[in-house]
Amino acid sequence: MARVFIGVDPHRLSATIEVVDETETVLATGRFGTDKAGYAAMRRHVASYPERVWAVEGSNGTGRPLGQRLLADGEQVVDVPAKLSARARLLDTGHNRKTDAHDAHAVAVVAVRNRRLRVLSYDADLEVLRMLVDRREELTRAKVQAVNRLHRVLSELLPGQAKKDITVLQAKAILASVRPRDQVGKTRKLLALEYLAEMAAIEKKVKSSSKELKALVLARGSHLMDLTGVGPVVAARILADVGDVARFTDRNRFASWTGTAPLDASSGEQIRHRLSRAGNRKANHVIHIAAACQIRVDGPGRDYYRRKLAAGKTRMEAMRCLKRRISDALFRQLRADAVAGMDAGPRGHRGASLISSAAGFHPHTDTSDQPLPGPAPTTLPATTTPRKTTSPRPLEPAT
Repeated sequence: MARVFIGVDPHRLSATIEVVDETETVLATGRFGTDKAGYAAMRRHVASYPERVWAVEGSNGTGRPLGQRLLADGEQVVDVPAKLSARARLLDTGHNRKTDAHDAHAVAVVAVRNRRLRVLSYDADLEVLRMLVDRREELTRAKVQAVNRLHRVLSELLPGQAKKDITVLQAKAILASVRPRDQVGKTRKLLALEYLAEMAAIEKKVKSSSKELKALVLARGSHLMDLTGVGPVVAARILADVGDVARFTDRNRFASWTGTAPLDASSGEQIRHRLSRAGNRKANHVIHIAAACQIRVDGPGRDYYRRKLAAGKTRMEAMRCLKRRISDALFRQLRADAVAGMDAGPRGHRGASLISSAAGFHPHTDTSDQPLPGPAPTTLPATTTPRKTTSPRPLEPAT
């Protein structure tokens, strides 16, 4: 039988599907629950199509649970970005009214027409890494909230003596020196002690989570942490969200995915680029963390940042240039680790790589200021003014 495409509009409790062939003829439709019985019924509904490709909208968001279940069962799954399905729905219906049936049809149409969609793969280790790094970020946000609450109470107990970056030991010392006598002050101190206990507990969990992430990153044979400013959290986020680095043809594609590639905003004779707000924002955030770490320590990254400032760029512009360099270094290291993994021997020993690794992490190593292809070539006729040519001077013999 010919290959069919199954467009899936996923939700938390239900999933609407539509099966189309390569001519976009609708073969079957259905709406199923996402529980065990509904998932089994959905797979039976399409069992008569052996050559099938599942197209899941938003496989990194709402569609991730369903996509991972399909991958675990050996199904072929591609990711359809929500922007593409919205455009297909608008062109198909003439308006942008959203229904589950229209969404499923638009997802299937995108899968038929676009053969460059990202093919998903199932990696249990990466899925575990993603969940743990997400949990680490949740703990970080909870810690910030606990610190803010503690700051608020301390500023009321000791007006004008607030400390910006407070630690657990410092907060304990401050509270030990405060002995309020009125009921309001005693209540504030009790609340401060509760917030301090929450802060200490969260810090303990954060440290434990960081150790676990470091062990998992090293277990995958990754050398991302060899790069300056890249710790366990940054490396885990990059590994979990990138998956297979082979899906990026070059460093420019990778920079576009990380949001570190400026967008071309040229018009006429004015050649300029602007900041990109697209790409994976979580990956962009961890690259920003790595850039901030490099600026604080002596090294090639800090020297490059200072050279950009000396060249007349603002601090934010220099930071964006440094983030692009880090993105290129991460891409080279991911490629090097992938090649080393393919060259591993029968006992798991990894061979040498021909791709530059952490030793080549330098801002000027195989990069360019222009991360994306430049402006379109001009179609105006070239000037016909004859150039004045001169014969080359002969080389003088060395003395």
